[in-house]
Amino acid sequence: MRRRQFLLAGAAVVPASLLRAAHAEEAMPTPEWDALRTLLFGDRIIATEGAALPVLEAPPRAADAAVVPIALRSPFDQSPARYVKTMYLVIDRNPTPVAAVFRFTPESGRAEVETRVRVEQYTYIRAIAELEDGSLHMASRFVKASGGCSAPAGKDPAAAAANLGQMRLRVGEDIGEVPRRARLMIRHPNSSGLVMDQISRLYAKAHFVREVSVRYRGKPVLEADLSFAISENPDFVFRFLPADGGALEARVVDTEGLEFTARTEVAGKGAS
Repeated sequence: MRRRQFLLAGAAVVPASLLRAAHAEEAMPTPEWDALRTLLFGDRIIATEGAALPVLEAPPRAADAAVVPIALRSPFDQSPARYVKTMYLVIDRNPTPVAAVFRFTPESGRAEVETRVRVEQYTYIRAIAELEDGSLHMASRFVKASGGCSAPAGKDPAAAAANLGQMRLRVGEDIGEVPRRARLMIRHPNSSGLVMDQISRLYAKAHFVREVSVRYRGKPVLEADLSFAISENPDFVFRFLPADGGALEARVVDTEGLEFTARTEVAGKGAS
C-alpha cells in the first residue's frame, strides 16, 4: 500500500470492525440532553428514524476515554437540491456537551467526518444533522468511557509546545472514488483546562483548537466550531468533490488566537 493510501486508511478512527454504527439507537432521555435540545433547537421536531438519519459510529466501550474514535456520516451524497448543511456532535455528560458543530456545502460531496473525542462519563453521544430544508435528524450511541476530559496529556508539554501548530493536509489517491477522502492532522495539545498538575495542584489553562476551515479552489468544503472535547492532536478525515486540479487549503484558529494554515495541490485528471 502506498504511503498516502496508508495515511488515509489508518486515519482518525479505528477499523470499522471495532466500531458500531447506528442509524437509530433508542436513546433514553437524559436531563442534560433535554436542556440542551431546547437550548439548541427549541421545540423543533427531531426525527429519530427514516432514510435521512445520519450514521454515527462509536465503540460501545472505549479503550482510552481520552481518544475515542467516532465517525459521522450522511446516508446520501450532497447535491444543491438536497444536502446536510450542519452536523452537531453532542456528548451528553461531558463538561461541555456540544463537542463540535460541522458545516458542509454541496461541494463537500458527502457530509462525513471521522475524528477522536474525549469522554468524561458513561454517556450518550449524538449526531444531529440539519438538512437544507431545516429538518433535523438524529442518531445516538451509548459509550462506556470515563475520565477522558481530565486525563493528563499523552505528550511532554515542552515537546507539545515545540510542535504547536504543525499541520499535515493529505488527499487520498485518485482511484475513481468520488467524493475524495482527505485528512487534516494538527499538532496541538488541545488542553481541556481540567487537568490538575500533581505537583503544583493547579489546573493548566484551557488551550484548544476552536475553529477549522477547509476550502477547495476557494470554495468551502468543511467548517467546524470545536470544543476541548476533541482529543489531543486533532485529526479529521473528510470528503470533497475534486475538480481538474486546484488547491485544498486548511485554516485553524485556537483559543489563544493563534492561526495555522496548510495547503496541498490536488492533481488534475491525467496528471502523472
